[in-house]
Amino acid sequence: MRLRRIRRRVQVWTKRHIPPGMRLLLGLILMGFGVLGFLPVLGFWMFPLGLAVAALDVVPVLRWLKGRTRK
Repeated sequence: MRLRRIRRRVQVWTKRHIPPGMRLLLGLILMGFGVLGFLPVLGFWMFPLGLAVAALDVVPVLRWLKGRTRK
């Protein structure tokens, strides 16, 4: 339950402060560094966080594509 609140907080903050194109890039960078989770500062926690941030930009694109293919 606590992780959901943290994820939601991060998504809201990101949506307000980071422009749309940069959110996807930031999410991909976080996921990339999340793969290096065995390093001390970089952790596996970065991968789900990056996924949550990138999802803010991917979902509208998927909805737009879905609407375009229904014609």
